[in-house]
Amino acid sequence: NGDGIGDINGIRSRLPYIKELGVDCIWINPWFQSPQKDHGYDVADYMDVNTEYGTMDDAKALIKEAHDLGIRVILDLVPNHSSDLHEWFQAALKSAPGSKERDRYIFRDGKGANGELPPNNWEAVFGGPAWERVPDGQWYLHLFAVEQPDFNWENPEVWEHFRQIFRFWLDLEFDGFRIDVAHGMWKEKGLPDVDFAEVELLDRHYRPYWDQEEVHEIHRDWRKITDTYKHEPMLVSEAWAPTDQRTAMYVRPDELHQSFNFSFLTAKWEAQSLKAIIDKSMTEVVKVGAPPSWVWENHDVVRKTDRLELGLQNKGKGIDKYGDPKKLNKERALLRARAATLLELALPGGAYIYQGEELGLFEVRDIPENRLEDPIWKMSGHTDRGRDGCRVPLPWTKDPSGAHGFSANKNLTVDQAWLPQSDGWGERAVDTQQGVEGSFFEMVKKALKIRKSEAGLGDGEMNWLESTDDVIAFQRPGKFACYVNFGPAEVVIPYGAKVLISSAPLKGEHIPADTAVWLRLP
Repeated sequence: NGDGIGDINGIRSRLPYIKELGVDCIWINPWFQSPQKDHGYDVADYMDVNTEYGTMDDAKALIKEAHDLGIRVILDLVPNHSSDLHEWFQAALKSAPGSKERDRYIFRDGKGANGELPPNNWEAVFGGPAWERVPDGQWYLHLFAVEQPDFNWENPEVWEHFRQIFRFWLDLEFDGFRIDVAHGMWKEKGLPDVDFAEVELLDRHYRPYWDQEEVHEIHRDWRKITDTYKHEPMLVSEAWAPTDQRTAMYVRPDELHQSFNFSFLTAKWEAQSLKAIIDKSMTEVVKVGAPPSWVWENHDVVRKTDRLELGLQNKGKGIDKYGDPKKLNKERALLRARAATLLELALPGGAYIYQGEELGLFEVRDIPENRLEDPIWKMSGHTDRGRDGCRVPLPWTKDPSGAHGFSANKNLTVDQAWLPQSDGWGERAVDTQQGVEGSFFEMVKKALKIRKSEAGLGDGEMNWLESTDDVIAFQRPGKFACYVNFGPAEVVIPYGAKVLISSAPLKGEHIPADTAVWLRLP
């Protein structure tokens, strides 16, 4: 509507673009009623749309129009915590300790002579203590922002509340949910201290608040509801479990359908380590009879263009956690990003593409401090700029008018979008890539078309092919093969193979460095 904030009708207007790209389904981040302290992951009302984004009528129109184009729509559900403005939490604040209203959340008395110390030593993911004291002296748990109190999943009312939420959206024929913090919700009995309080968003260590056995009963409950719907909704897990084996537990036959593969997402651009990750991940999900799923980017991590080129610095912490942007070789970064995309799309199972990934967008690192939206910036004491750099609105046009076409308001400048766009943002705009042979967009579009035309590519078998240490090579059904060259030396294409697509121009019969190629073997 021209206010600089994306909305449902904006998505509706771009459905033809998504259809052209070849996408089967879109996953929409939380669009529920929210005070927006954490980009909608602080939900005040799960059964209504945030007024900034539109109305329920807009949501119903979106699902109809998407379905008419053969596109499914899943929503992002946040069951670990709500907003502090949720009616339940407001009622809890007005009620006495020990009341049924407080039992919907995790309230505890503090330690110390007068309860002045937090109940335990847990730290919030976004920084600082995980406990906040209320005027009557009790404390409530918030593993994320202070405005995001954790639900008490030992309370049957919470279970029933989310059953109602599931049915509300599935009755409208939405196609399922991505479950935020699917490894959260259930806390270890007694809320014990942890040996070390340091905690990260991309946490793979054991914690008494992550990956508890009881959480699987919650997922089984949701699967039973989902399975009653004829339009076959799907559930995908965001579970940062300690191991691939633990991650696979979330996709057992009576639980969720897919789980994001974060070992793959956090991998280095190195052939043998990445091959081992793919191998291990596939082995574990096959054991439980689930399809693998692959993701390079999402709204929580630095874009792969930067990440695969610079690598992870300082153990992933602080402002410089993804390297010095002055050292970014953009040409090589794009080569790796393109090759990584073809690698992902050649693997069996589900593939997830984050908005703008199909354009080869870079991380925006120059957002002014006074424009940062992510609560991580504040809660980390201004030591971590957070995740805003990957969330900047898409450039639709090279022309900067209307924030590079993001807004219907042509007078809106690049600085007036909800996150400011970077200088040169238009260089990778949609209208500079659509219809341009060899562009990042056209490469993804062509790859998705091939993927759909190959009957066995989605979920068929995969076998490793013999290759050097700097190469990943595997075969899929129909004599389809993917070769990715990670090393500096060129690699010879197998004799008689037909090239289907490559991420960069080949040098005769040779695959250059940082290049992927799809082949039809003789």
